[in-house]
Amino acid sequence: MERICPSPGPWSGRRIAHLDMDAFFASVELLSHPELRGQPVVVGGPRRKPQDQDRTFGRLRDYTGRGVATTATYEARALGVHSGMGLMKAAALAPDAILLPANFEAYSHCSRLFKAAVAELAPTIEDRGIDEIFIDLTEVPGETVELAQRLKDAVRAATGLGCSIGITPNKLLSKIASELQKPDGLTVLTLADLPTRIWPLPPSVINGVGPKASARLEAMGLCSIGQLAAADPQALLAAFGQSYGAWLWQAAHGRDERPLVTAREPKSVSRETTFAQDLHPRRDRTALTGILLDLCRRLGDDLERKGLLARTIGIKLRFDDFQTVTRDLTLDRATAEPAAIRDAARSCLRRVPLDRPLRLLGIRAGTLVLPGAVLDEEMDPFADGASRVAGMLRPID
Repeated sequence: MERICPSPGPWSGRRIAHLDMDAFFASVELLSHPELRGQPVVVGGPRRKPQDQDRTFGRLRDYTGRGVATTATYEARALGVHSGMGLMKAAALAPDAILLPANFEAYSHCSRLFKAAVAELAPTIEDRGIDEIFIDLTEVPGETVELAQRLKDAVRAATGLGCSIGITPNKLLSKIASELQKPDGLTVLTLADLPTRIWPLPPSVINGVGPKASARLEAMGLCSIGQLAAADPQALLAAFGQSYGAWLWQAAHGRDERPLVTAREPKSVSRETTFAQDLHPRRDRTALTGILLDLCRRLGDDLERKGLLARTIGIKLRFDDFQTVTRDLTLDRATAEPAAIRDAARSCLRRVPLDRPLRLLGIRAGTLVLPGAVLDEEMDPFADGASRVAGMLRPID
């Protein structure tokens, strides 16, 4: 691990850390399969059936289907495999790589463990997903590098896994810094480090600069963050619009005053699966029924774990020609029960002509509410649709 210590310079009054777990899903799998350490491993494809648990590991070259790589070990990444890549394409790059099915229950468990370990040392946390968080260290006692190492040690003690941490004056720069020394990185930068550490990098490393924006910047001759910082702001406004153009210029100068969002309430929760092969609603009805029931069960578990109820249930179907159809149903009473979710999903399915093969099925829970915000209608036997108290449900924005 290479430590990049801060050079003298302004901290803008804040110390913001971005902690990113290293190859998280793959690393969790290696906890259960330590014999695979040092080998190219790709996580993705269908879940392993119980009768297949003790069989030898599959290889990418034997895979057939339309699955995508959820993640890959660094050995597989060195061969060109990356998350989101189709498994057939990954097989062409790394045919001998080991293919493991995803185990999201295990990943969620490790996610809760590492976040709890961090919270013991620094309680002000913004949850950015299953494998990354922002941490406000401004008021936490301790020298910056030593404190970062304590966080890394706490995560490893709680999970057995490694992580990379970037610490800078703001979220934008910390996100970049955490990627600079992966895996097991620890990078601390101040604004004085911008010219040497940030400006030589391509604009695409800035979170919020996607492939299209990167291509347009390159066409303008702006191939590094430093060139973007030196660009005429008016030219950026003309090319990208007032809001995004101004943000690009500010981001290139490392300016980001966003606070940490410590409480984030979801607007919806969903589960979906893409089939390895197309399934026909009639010919493969039994298989599709099993998939639907599993998705409803897992969605209900997600809602229960988050302490939420859903007032709207929807379905998402993608046919063999890539046409995507959605249908929603508003329930009489908010629920997290898998059986109620299933019944609502089936009602939605009846509103779609099911005469073509499907490649994807998804279930969505929307209009999420807290259980305490639901008034028991049975408490008022005289209430009707016109006179019920407004605000029975407190929607989550």
